[in-house]
Amino acid sequence: MSCNNAYWMWYPGDLEFYHAMKQNFSRVERGCAWPAFWKSEGFHSRVAFRREYELRQATAFSVLGVAGSQGYVQFDDEKHPFGEEILCGPGKHRISIHIGCIGCVPSVYVSGECIRSGAGWTVEDYDRDPVPAAFNRYFTDPERDPADWPMAEKAYLPVSEEEINGGILFSFETELTAALELSGSGCPVVFLGESRPEALDTENCYYSCVPDPVTRRCPRQAMRYAFLPGVKTGQYRVRAIHQYVDIPVQASFHSDDPVLDRIFSVAAHTFMLCSGVFFLDGIKRDKWIWGGDAYQSQFVNRYLTADREIEKRTLIALRGNDPVTTHVNTILDYSLLWILSVGTYFESYGDRAFVDAMLPKMESMMELCMSQREEHGFIVGRKRDWLFVDWADFDRDGPLCAEQMLLAACYRLMGELLPGAAGEKYRDANKDLLRRIEELFWDEEQGAYIDSFTSGRRHVTRHASIFAVLFDFADEPRKRRIAESVLFNDAVPVITTPYFRFFELEALCRLGYLREAMDAIKAYWGGMLELGAVTFWEEYDPKKPLEAQYEMYGDPYGKSLCHAWAASPIYLIARYFVGLRALEPGGRSYEVRPAPGCFRELDCRFPMGGKNLHITLKDGALSVEEN
Repeated sequence: MSCNNAYWMWYPGDLEFYHAMKQNFSRVERGCAWPAFWKSEGFHSRVAFRREYELRQATAFSVLGVAGSQGYVQFDDEKHPFGEEILCGPGKHRISIHIGCIGCVPSVYVSGECIRSGAGWTVEDYDRDPVPAAFNRYFTDPERDPADWPMAEKAYLPVSEEEINGGILFSFETELTAALELSGSGCPVVFLGESRPEALDTENCYYSCVPDPVTRRCPRQAMRYAFLPGVKTGQYRVRAIHQYVDIPVQASFHSDDPVLDRIFSVAAHTFMLCSGVFFLDGIKRDKWIWGGDAYQSQFVNRYLTADREIEKRTLIALRGNDPVTTHVNTILDYSLLWILSVGTYFESYGDRAFVDAMLPKMESMMELCMSQREEHGFIVGRKRDWLFVDWADFDRDGPLCAEQMLLAACYRLMGELLPGAAGEKYRDANKDLLRRIEELFWDEEQGAYIDSFTSGRRHVTRHASIFAVLFDFADEPRKRRIAESVLFNDAVPVITTPYFRFFELEALCRLGYLREAMDAIKAYWGGMLELGAVTFWEEYDPKKPLEAQYEMYGDPYGKSLCHAWAASPIYLIARYFVGLRALEPGGRSYEVRPAPGCFRELDCRFPMGGKNLHITLKDGALSVEEN
């Protein structure tokens, strides 16, 4: 028999739920812990792993349990404690490992010459049928169990040291997720900031800490600036220990447009800071796993790292277990986006096995959403539901049109994924819903979809019309009408968040307005760069002066200056300007068609279909090499 490397293993989903709780409970604001305000999924506290072996010769193995666990190994009819070497003779043997743990995921590590943990083991929770045990590439070291995710480290030294306000301000070249480390006697209070004003504002700074007296490190936080009040030059040396999950970047982009090159580079840095165990919204304020942010992160990830495992972990963590009683992050549209995210994952990787594993949870989520339909078949929020869509002034009286567009897209996806009568139910629901949307939300005079038909205001924002374009719910003449009446109409309130700016710009690209989309990217994201941004922000209003740019949510430093949904230019550049497009799920076949007139020269790399493509354009000649 072949002997593969051993892995820690656990019940599927448990690792994601455990680390999602750790992530969503990590938020701290000005010394106050702030765990996420939505339902948290627990992991199994007691499970059993099982496997049968047919051995040709004698061998031995031992079992480790995660720290704090209790359990035993049953080898045939004998019981053995964890850690004991178990001798096995030739022949057929049954192994059962029973483990319970309250503080962490019940997980085990089986080591031996031929008997090892990993593929081939099943696990059960004493309730349902056994399922294949879960494991991953990050947990192969018996000395490092799944309680703590392994982090890579890289040290950064400050680029400047400044005496100011009775102390020393250390500045780093860029923003990091780092543990600040001090060399020097004593443990002064340290104030960390994404921006210079925040670090110097000791009253309103989000993060302040005292280094651990042994490690001399502050807790891992988002930072670019560190202020030590009451100290003098030379009294302390500092360095930032950047800690991150090592997910290799597979993309690079160079063109004859230096502004676009810089935008791509900063967007990539922004995105990787927000990509670790899961896709996060940002690295300073929330550090939570949000469904809308994750949906957009998938599009970026497809062209930057093509790491499918972070997408799977994020989708599993966001959805939780059945029965489902609340919406993802309490947000109705995020539940719908979660369903669409599974479809986006399939488009990227062609992994039908994962989609099939998620289908039962997609169906139960759809049942929850469909239970909230009113008399016209439109989805509406319940008392404690949050209808987000975007930070915008919607007419929220009655059903909101943008939500219906997302629901229709989910109907269509479920109709495509499910066979027979199960799929037909969703296909019929899609047709009925689209007909009702046309009857009650389309305003022919304004050439746009209105927010609400119940209030009588006939109020128009951009969001529903953008979804109609992106999901192909509008025919070509209507799409052109929407472009004129909405997308290029200054009377319709502009979008100020990179979150929905992404949807708007993709709509422009879909309609062929590539030059306009590129100009908008260079103006919007380039505007942040002109203000000194080293990562891209949660929100940007070009009309605000720099000193007002850091404020959000009524907090002077409430805006995230490193936000995942601000990295979308990576996707837009790769998909529409370089013109790299998969022709089938998983990208085994693809095309490359650079947008006419956008570039004279290109030298870039992007992942696609398990390969790395080297794309060059020079003197009108296009070259694509597969590596």
